[in-house]
Amino acid sequence: MKNLVILANEFPELTINVKLSDLLECNRQLIKETKEELTQQITEANEESYPTIDEVVSILGVSKTTLWRWANQSYLNPIEVGGKRRYKMSDVKKLLEGKQ
Repeated sequence: MKNLVILANEFPELTINVKLSDLLECNRQLIKETKEELTQQITEANEESYPTIDEVVSILGVSKTTLWRWANQSYLNPIEVGGKRRYKMSDVKKLLEGKQ
């Protein structure tokens, strides 16, 4: 597959003959690979992580006092995981993207 891309880049005006069955198989393979990539990306995006206070301080570039104040204002709320305060990475990402 990669050889075809290289060939197309080197000789964009090249004309080739391809059997219809080969063309269909190539399309099926492309669809399969694309589906696998998208499935992997969706799976990774849906996995939630729970960074520590120190990690969130580092990620956001704020102080622990700011995190405490944000929690009091319900701007960024921590959760309890195993008796320790953690933050949902999805909430942290929203702040970084300016969606909060």
